Amino acid sequence: MNEIDRIIRTALAEDIGWGDITTRACIEAGSQSRAELVAKEDFVLAGIDVAAQVFVAVDTTVSFEKLREDGRTIRRGEVFAWIKGASASLLQGERVALNLLQRMSGIATLTGLFVEAVDGTGARIVDTRKTTPGLRYLEKYAVRAGGGQNHRYALCDGILIKENHIHAAGGVTAAIQRAKLAAPHTIKVEVETTTLAEVEEALLASADIILLDNMTLDELRQAVKLVDGRALTEASGGVNLKSVRAIAETGVDLISVGALTHSFRSIDISLLFR
Repeated sequence: MNEIDRIIRTALAEDIGWGDITTRACIEAGSQSRAELVAKEDFVLAGIDVAAQVFVAVDTTVSFEKLREDGRTIRRGEVFAWIKGASASLLQGERVALNLLQRMSGIATLTGLFVEAVDGTGARIVDTRKTTPGLRYLEKYAVRAGGGQNHRYALCDGILIKENHIHAAGGVTAAIQRAKLAAPHTIKVEVETTTLAEVEEALLASADIILLDNMTLDELRQAVKLVDGRALTEASGGVNLKSVRAIAETGVDLISVGALTHSFRSIDISLLFR
């Protein structure tokens, strides 16, 4: 079972429980229906294939016709998919499909706003591990659908030395040196810094990526000048749609935005029988 299957089956089991008693009580056996997915607002689509997979997991005979692909802008009132099949199957898949589609599209839409805000600066918008437990795979996909890029997926696929690692290791230099000795040649070492002195120390210890945490715009500019291309620079902390353009204009390579996956608003989408 792949990760999407796991998420869908867990969500369906949670929602259906031991049976859809409302549908059993009022819908005639054998009833067939056609439904549409319709936008109640403008948004960037993400999760259309996941929604289709939900209905197939409920009933393999359901027909799902997508009219738009992920990453496309959907306008208010637009019908972007048709679903046909047993009425009971459509009703049982409805809420899970909408929950996932609305969340993923919300993330893609917010990501698109951040990407648009830094357009032309050369800075890239990346996500964080601040995701909904159990839904990280889908949420990080939604960031990509919105035009952003993924940071490390989990603790196992990237070295990011943060404040607590530094304290436990005995300092920036000690932490980087140990990481460099332990890491395979295919993995870069990133370290979090909060002062220009720590940036300089990280450079001397040959960090590959330097995270500039909660620095002022002037500090970011000085840090970028100090690094001078010898490592990638990543700005983090206090990033919002009002501040992100100015942060990007300091010359940083990456801007990590936790809000993409922890402060998005789910999109208003309806599934309506026709």
